[in-house]
Amino acid sequence: MGDSLSAAYQMAPHAGWVALLENKLKQDFPQVMVINSSIVGDTTAGGLQRLPTQLTKHSPDIVIIELGGNDGLRGLPILSIRSNLKKMIELCIAHKAKVLLVGMRLPPNYGASYTTQFAKNYVELSQDYSLPLVPFFLENVALKPELMLQDRIHPTASAQPILLDNLWPALKPLLSDFH
Repeated sequence: MGDSLSAAYQMAPHAGWVALLENKLKQDFPQVMVINSSIVGDTTAGGLQRLPTQLTKHSPDIVIIELGGNDGLRGLPILSIRSNLKKMIELCIAHKAKVLLVGMRLPPNYGASYTTQFAKNYVELSQDYSLPLVPFFLENVALKPELMLQDRIHPTASAQPILLDNLWPALKPLLSDFH
């Protein structure tokens, strides 16, 4: 469940990190199927609205939640973002799915208080629910202009392997049931 960062924005679908993950998993976990339910521009409210149908339709063992960036860029209330993420986590747990929470950070122009509270949402939710967390999905990407599109929000195709590298250490332990 994600937004443009997981929907291969402005690149061929096979170049996005989700497709790279699927290729990586085929080697060691051939029985694992990856379903990308990411939508460009999606918010936590949109993800929450779509999640019950996705859980029922696919019965996933693991759900990667990569949402919130668009909420933050729109300056939506921190408590609303947190509430939506919390409800998504609880829905996944109720469906017996493990959750990997993927955190995001915002540019400093949103103010120190807002950006700090925004990032803390992910940390606190991962602690509250004992979830693995990718603290900042765009680590080693966001501040490198050559890895970002001209909008300076979306990573390029060449950044996708780095995004997968950022996610993999938190995801790998969740795959132990598949050996």
